Amino acid sequence: MPSSPSLATGPTSVPAVPRDRRADLIAALLAIGLAVWVTSGLWRDPNHRAITVNSSDQALFEWLLAFGGHALTHGENPLLTYLINVPDGVNLAVNTSITVYAAVFAPLTYLIGPPAAFLVILTLNLAATALAWYWLLSRHLLRSRLAATVGALFIAYSPGMVSHANAHLNWTAGWLVPLLAWRLFALRRPRHWLRDGILLGVAVAVGFSIAAEGLFFTALAFALFLAVWALHPSRRAQAREALPTFLRGLAVTALTAGALLAYPLWLHFAGPQRFHGTGFDPLVHSEDVAAYWAYPRRSLAGEAGFGTSLAPNPTEENSFFGAPLLLLTAVCVGFLWWRDRARRATVWGLAVTAVVFAVLSWGPRMRFDGQRTDRSLPFRLLDNLPVVNAALPSRLALVVAVVLGLLLAYTVDRLRAQPPRRRAATAAWALGFAAALVPLLPTPLLTSVREPVPAFITSGTWKRYVSPGGVLTPLPLTVDLTPDGQRWQAYALADRQGEFRIPAGFFLGPGGPDGRGRIGPVPRTFDSLMFEAGRDGLVPIVTEGSIRESLADLHYWKVEVVVLPDQVHGAKFDIDEDALRRTATALLGPPERVDDVWLWKVPPP
Repeated sequence: MPSSPSLATGPTSVPAVPRDRRADLIAALLAIGLAVWVTSGLWRDPNHRAITVNSSDQALFEWLLAFGGHALTHGENPLLTYLINVPDGVNLAVNTSITVYAAVFAPLTYLIGPPAAFLVILTLNLAATALAWYWLLSRHLLRSRLAATVGALFIAYSPGMVSHANAHLNWTAGWLVPLLAWRLFALRRPRHWLRDGILLGVAVAVGFSIAAEGLFFTALAFALFLAVWALHPSRRAQAREALPTFLRGLAVTALTAGALLAYPLWLHFAGPQRFHGTGFDPLVHSEDVAAYWAYPRRSLAGEAGFGTSLAPNPTEENSFFGAPLLLLTAVCVGFLWWRDRARRATVWGLAVTAVVFAVLSWGPRMRFDGQRTDRSLPFRLLDNLPVVNAALPSRLALVVAVVLGLLLAYTVDRLRAQPPRRRAATAAWALGFAAALVPLLPTPLLTSVREPVPAFITSGTWKRYVSPGGVLTPLPLTVDLTPDGQRWQAYALADRQGEFRIPAGFFLGPGGPDGRGRIGPVPRTFDSLMFEAGRDGLVPIVTEGSIRESLADLHYWKVEVVVLPDQVHGAKFDIDEDALRRTATALLGPPERVDDVWLWKVPPP
């Protein structure tokens, strides 16, 4: 991870550089322009377009924004809700609740709606990540504005970041890392350790509330980098001198963050609906070794036909650097080691961090070019540890991307300070950077039209059929593949229509194998019949027993009405709405046509 001049290269190694406003403006325009370019498909019509490969997560984050604003304005608990997964509720402290974003952007969510607010935050995340890294590099680490621009833009628009721009508001908040680095390295100042410790504690609390898993990875990377840096012979004396002040500040950070996060941490580890581990298989969500020299799909190389399907899904292309960039990085490490002795400890720390995190990203067992092997890897030793077992190993490659960006920036900085004497060498460097980086230039995210929220919801008609705080369910029930219920609920909350609750939902909760978490609730008879009918297009055989069990499920959830729109959104396969309607009719009797939906009233128990 990054190092400050005062820690990694000595307090006088990077003298003050005069401001270059033109360079700053160019970097800012590039950062913002690329952010708008990547998200341009959604800007065409934010309310009626969705990210093609991950519309479910988009619907989830839109719901989180709407719920967070609703909780803030209605004095409800933002980390525990019973609006979904009736009657058990959901512990949002163990989900990606983005609480800070929901609170800060609540006015915007109410003003323009959850889909548009989601798009604004996603775009700002990408631009702010580039700008934050540019600021840290240009003001604290490097002399060259060009070097800072190269490093910042690569980190912000690396393959992993563009991949996670497929609807992940937590992982695209990469601006948190340079903010944390800036405050962490300030802890060595003897006169300000108390204030700096408090500021870092606040930053940690913000980071936890937006991207807890990313904060955990960042802390591990910082710890590894600093340990390797401090053990380097050229920095041991400096590290020993700074250690007492650094540890005092770190203790203040722990106390501050602990106080601010006491309740969220209690909910996370001891609250209702908690679980250990995660609903994702680390064997599946680990990085393929061959992915490191492959190209991502949303890049110039991917558009040219060099993309691969080595990732578990298009949202998790966390490495995919391409062979030219890996070769260039190796050359950069050798060049910096040879030509920049003042930064040897930093280069060594960065190189070790990159290698360790790359190996850990391969998960418990090696997979090469799509083929799983029986060879165990170091992550297997960590997989059962608390907290670690809730992380996806493939995402550790995002740390590697940051390290590569820093090594590129340091190399450009050194080349600008001491240009090669021969033009051929200059041309070779330029050609190497172009060959490595041009193929990785991002292309816009794939988007598609999504079905609008039914007029039954947008007009408020639902309030004639659902009592205040009552339960409504769409067909099929709300899960990660069919998140319509949360989209409808998000609209109602943001439009201040009132509350209706839904069974099931898209969330992480208990119920997985061996006490681990799972995505959504444990299936029951009614939702299983509906999901199978919608997926397979076949009406199941309905018996008195299945009718009795389905009604028992609806009564357990306290559902008042069952609603089927003309088109179901979100699934990664075509939903057969006609099969759903016929199955529901067989179970509940003939429906009513209300506005643009079919509606069944659930008889009382």
